[in-house]
Amino acid sequence: MTAPVEDGRTAVQPSIRGPAASDPAAKRWRAPRRRISHRNQGWIYAAPTALFVTVFFIVPVLLVVQMSLSDWSLFAGNRGFNAPENYVDAVRTRLFWPAVGFTVKYTVITTVILIGVALGMALLVQEASRWNSLLRTAFLVPSALGLAAASLLFYALYAPSGPFAGLLALVGFGNGSVSLLGTPNSALWSTVAVIVWRFAGFYMLLLLVGLQGIPADVYEAARVDGAGRWQIFRHVTLPLLKSSLALCTILCVTGSLLAFEQFYILTRGGPDNTTVTIVQLVYNVAFQGRNDLGVAAALSLVVLLGLIIINAAQLRALRDKER
Repeated sequence: MTAPVEDGRTAVQPSIRGPAASDPAAKRWRAPRRRISHRNQGWIYAAPTALFVTVFFIVPVLLVVQMSLSDWSLFAGNRGFNAPENYVDAVRTRLFWPAVGFTVKYTVITTVILIGVALGMALLVQEASRWNSLLRTAFLVPSALGLAAASLLFYALYAPSGPFAGLLALVGFGNGSVSLLGTPNSALWSTVAVIVWRFAGFYMLLLLVGLQGIPADVYEAARVDGAGRWQIFRHVTLPLLKSSLALCTILCVTGSLLAFEQFYILTRGGPDNTTVTIVQLVYNVAFQGRNDLGVAAALSLVVLLGLIIINAAQLRALRDKER
């Protein structure tokens, strides 16, 4: 508010808002309260995630560590500290090295085929059109089905008297009663087919996002320079798609190393324990035969350590390439 004074000038009078509005001491008293509030906001937002990680990851891992250092039977419980006996028994388990070898073999085959098929599908539906939209949906539909459900579906299709055996008989293979899970090689490739059918659409979506992030001007410049389709794919698409391919590779390798449901449903580790994965071996040691949770916990920690090393190596290789 302003008020006239004797010399014709106007004087500014303080606004009537109460003493707290213009008191510097009150402002200094309220400022720390605001800073404390902002500082605690981060803790409030992070608390649910931290609680989830603690309850469902840190606590179980600590329990597994305790079990791996103890003589812990499924039925007798903890019978005392026995480190490092469980780790020695884990490595000496009869199927340990065969399971490791088969898991690595399965991981390499699945990763190469799955990413190759997904990349081909992404390139096929890269251009926006009505038919490509229909194809994208069709490719993505199997990803909505659970892995256990997909394995059960293909278990019925792979039966000796199932549809696939009949199709093979029509083209001259077998007499209509071929067992696609009866030999080690056929069991492996039949399981890989299930995984490719189930996950190719998901990885296609990841690669499609990467393809659509490549500027059209880059392709146009390559065409102006006289590059053909193969040259554009090799020297433009693949280098610019490196991050998406690396993400797909990490996800595929991790999922393949932890393979369990598909082999448990389709083969049960057969024939003759030739398709036992490392995770399935953990299950067998814990709940079948030995019922030894201590050795199973030691195997689990060995698998966890292997995953950490492999993922760290992949991330470091990706970082070095980007540099």
